[in-house]
Amino acid sequence: MAVIAGPTASGKSALALALAEAVNGVIVNADSAQVYADLPILSAAPSEEERERAEHRLYGVADGAVGMSAADWAERARQEIAEVQSSGRLPILAGGTGLYLRTLLDGIAPVPAIDPAVRAEVRAADVATNRERLLVADPEAAARIGPADSARIARALEVVLSTGRPLAEWQRERSGGIGALVELRPLILLPPREWLYWRCDERFTAMIDAGAVAEVERLLGRGLSSSLPVMRAIGVREIAAFICGECSLDEAIAAGQQATRNYAKRQYTWFAHQPPAEWARFSDVPFPVRAELVEALSLPLRGEE
Repeated sequence: MAVIAGPTASGKSALALALAEAVNGVIVNADSAQVYADLPILSAAPSEEERERAEHRLYGVADGAVGMSAADWAERARQEIAEVQSSGRLPILAGGTGLYLRTLLDGIAPVPAIDPAVRAEVRAADVATNRERLLVADPEAAARIGPADSARIARALEVVLSTGRPLAEWQRERSGGIGALVELRPLILLPPREWLYWRCDERFTAMIDAGAVAEVERLLGRGLSSSLPVMRAIGVREIAAFICGECSLDEAIAAGQQATRNYAKRQYTWFAHQPPAEWARFSDVPFPVRAELVEALSLPLRGEE
């Protein structure tokens, strides 16, 4: 199985498509925004033309009103990968959601269902309050998680309050991962940051031109809870501010570009340090798609010669 990972706008999709065409492979989505049918433009989902060039799976398969957890996605991905492999084709996992990749490859921690009352209490509090509580309940997690990372702080706090055990303890009991069951051809794209941020800006402007405002208008029209993942996707909040008359379109674009660059920066740091050290990192500009990258990912696995 090939794995093409890296921050947003780093060239993953183009490389995955080139590889799929070269080996008759199947691209399996590993991006948490691209699973939703509501955001094909803002999530940079593959176009109809790209889907005709190669088979794509797990794109636009979830309803934003329902949501899809990392565990839900991993279960679907395991099924898709097994099906592709049984057909004798190469699964090409492409995406930038580290939690998705970690859950699929390393398995999931068997955390019991969170007490609804605890979850409601934690989710209703602000990030500063939750962090203060986490410093007492799970100081190791508080030290590990950035002070502004509201989602991870909330998750760590609700786990320790509901189960009496820190999240890290549960994570040491991971099960269900396929990393040891498949032979991986991993590649992480980490292009120069200046180029990456330029790409983020250019792509967000292109999304606006392609109809992202109308896409967010339709999403807002559904009246979904702001806590749902689809409502927290990069660009939704910024464009919604323009739709609601809180800023100009130029201001919304600038805010969306900044949010995209911030997200890319966080992803860059994660992919630079979190995946195994033996995973290849490519630090040059990948466009036009570098032939040596496709060739490296196309090499036969053991037993395929």
